[in-house]
Amino acid sequence: MHRTDGSSSVWISVVFLLLDCYLEAVFGHLSYSVSEEVDRGTFVGNIARDLNLNVQELETRMFQIVAGSKTKYFEVNLKTGTLYVNERIDREELCGDEAKCSLNVEAVINNPLKLYRFEITILDVNDNSPSFPKTFRSINISENTVIGAKFPMTPAEDSDVGKNTVNTYRLSQNNYFALVTHKGDSIAPELVLQKALDREKQAVVKLVLTAIDGGTPAKSGSMTILVNVLDINDNAPVFTQTLYKATVYENAKIGTLIITVNATDLDAGQNGEVIYSFSEMGRGKQTDVFEIEEKTGIIKIKKNIDFEENNAFEIRVQASDGGPSPHTSNAKLLIEVLDVNDNAPEITVTSLLNTVKEDASIGTAIALVSIFDKDSSKNTMVNCKISNNVPFKLESNYKNYYSLVVDGPLDREKTPHYNISITAVDEGSPPLSSTSIILVHVSDVNDNKPHFSEDTINIFIKENSPTGVVIKTVSADDADTDQNGKVSYSLLQDNRNLLPLSSMININSETGDIISLQSFNHEELKTFKFKVQATDSGVPPLSSNMTVNVLILDENDNNPTILAPYSEHGSVNSETIPYSAEAGYFVAKIRAVDADSGYNALLSYHLSEPKGNNLFRIGTSTGEIRTKRRMSDNHLKTHPLVVLVSDNGEPSLSATVSIEVLVVESTADVQNQFRHVPIKEDSFSDLNLYLLIAIVSVSVIFLLSLISLIAVRCHRTDGTFSRYSAPMITTHPDGSWSYSKATQQYDVCFSSDTLKSDVVVFPAPFPPADAELISINGGDTFTRTQTLPNKEKVRLH
Repeated sequence: MHRTDGSSSVWISVVFLLLDCYLEAVFGHLSYSVSEEVDRGTFVGNIARDLNLNVQELETRMFQIVAGSKTKYFEVNLKTGTLYVNERIDREELCGDEAKCSLNVEAVINNPLKLYRFEITILDVNDNSPSFPKTFRSINISENTVIGAKFPMTPAEDSDVGKNTVNTYRLSQNNYFALVTHKGDSIAPELVLQKALDREKQAVVKLVLTAIDGGTPAKSGSMTILVNVLDINDNAPVFTQTLYKATVYENAKIGTLIITVNATDLDAGQNGEVIYSFSEMGRGKQTDVFEIEEKTGIIKIKKNIDFEENNAFEIRVQASDGGPSPHTSNAKLLIEVLDVNDNAPEITVTSLLNTVKEDASIGTAIALVSIFDKDSSKNTMVNCKISNNVPFKLESNYKNYYSLVVDGPLDREKTPHYNISITAVDEGSPPLSSTSIILVHVSDVNDNKPHFSEDTINIFIKENSPTGVVIKTVSADDADTDQNGKVSYSLLQDNRNLLPLSSMININSETGDIISLQSFNHEELKTFKFKVQATDSGVPPLSSNMTVNVLILDENDNNPTILAPYSEHGSVNSETIPYSAEAGYFVAKIRAVDADSGYNALLSYHLSEPKGNNLFRIGTSTGEIRTKRRMSDNHLKTHPLVVLVSDNGEPSLSATVSIEVLVVESTADVQNQFRHVPIKEDSFSDLNLYLLIAIVSVSVIFLLSLISLIAVRCHRTDGTFSRYSAPMITTHPDGSWSYSKATQQYDVCFSSDTLKSDVVVFPAPFPPADAELISINGGDTFTRTQTLPNKEKVRLH
């Protein structure tokens, strides 16, 4: 193509056409026009103003041209909102000989998403001159050719369209021929013989045929025609039809017969022999596709036919006789190419979002999908759908343009990404299809709480454990990612909890390590509980709680404590026994308690000094000191004893008490065990009397209670009584009683001390350290409760 020398002008017009709105994304349709061959940067239109867009928002909202031709002929100035020419435009290169040449351009703007479609018409300029296929042509015309005979000429070709194409023909001045033109798809010139030829007068006639286009200024092209006047061959071949029509499918094989043309010549012999050919005026790209047999007039396919390149052919068929001066005649052949569905739809995807949030609302657009099919008619009608089961769908925007939108809930924890398979199927027979796969990543939102594997856990801590150690590590899982899945831990404050929790324990917010801040004492605090809260780092943060029960285990950290009257530190306790005391005589009873629990509080009593002592023994569980045998003259009058009281812990802890046993001649010399209380002889007998009355009263009440109990049990039914065995009361040498039955036995111990007696009731298999000790005279009372296999206890007052 050739540019005009500054004479071409630029026509720019803006036409607003209001189209129906298929979706919120498509709002209007603009039409512009611009001439071909204009300079780069030529203004086309103010698209921002025409679309009612704010120029300042074009960059921030990412206004862009997203579809159109392969070459980006147009661009938008985001600073001014003007649409301008970006590349050289050659209308003939884009559209060939089509009457209308236009480009469909799409633009997209985000936030919110809108799609604009507008058409730009390329206006033709007169930049091409008419030209004939050949600048010289020689034709032979018999001298006896009748006046009025017509001789079609090859039309001139002009790449321009409209008024810029060939408009008129002009023939040079001569005496024999006139010019006639026929208007159809193009203007075809014919030479008409107006005067009989006479070879003897003029054997050759030279003509100049000029084609002129309708541009301003007009351009022209010429062809020289040399007419050779021949001698008589007075009959020309005549076609049976002046116009032949045929159809052929574009996928027809090479060699397929299209049509047979027929012409006859009334002459005889060689002058009547017809030879077929394609007229030179019809030669070119079209006649290269077909071939004709000279003798038969059969026309066949010579090359592959593509409907998308040419949907019809117009061919001039010439019939010539065999005379020395052959006559010719012409007929027109129109071949219509039928489309075959041989092009699969083409899918183009323009992504709008790199990722989509898992809480994206239904209808959120993530991509634009356009479909193009080169075929025609129903072969170019395309149905587009998503072929796999995904929470997305296609919404039609305009013709074969779609938006890919969210159609269901998304869950990144279940499906972090989707492969969306888009299939486009045309309506041809058989239908053709194409598939495009789009990978869509789902981004995380904070929609999952941290999760503890257990709602409640128990932590066991030994008392006196060092501070600052990790006593337990808790962990919670969060199915989210990044910050949404980062979990921190804290202690949940409870106003109902009166314990100073913050000074007792702490938790590492990152690791979940629970750290003790103090050493615990089982005797002061046996158990406590608190809640741990796990919170993620999302916005807003989500949390969940776990209940932690802390149980403090007992350690053997308390020595046994000797109870009164032998509890004074540094003092030597003395007891007296008569010389006549028999074996088993009750000397004293040591009582002790241990603040620990369980086996750590299970006490045993032993005589540790003097070594090898064989005069006294002590009950390991009762603490009662008794004589082993009767005293003799060889024994000392004073016997110092050291009683060791040990618990059952690991390691065992103990306490000692010193007792000095004095042997006197008679019971009158026996001293009161309360050495620190002054005793008057006249009040001593009264006290004994009171104690004796108290002991007898308690004993009578106890015996009556036992007898009543036995009587009630004996009168029960056999089925009820069979659960119990007969009770048995046993009197021990030391003055205590035992009441026992099959399921439980109780020991009732009375001290022989004249000034103070204890009634101790406890299950027989267990030591008195776990019983309840009651002082009769009200001097002191100590109660200790221990969990044992049988919890039944009887207290006698």
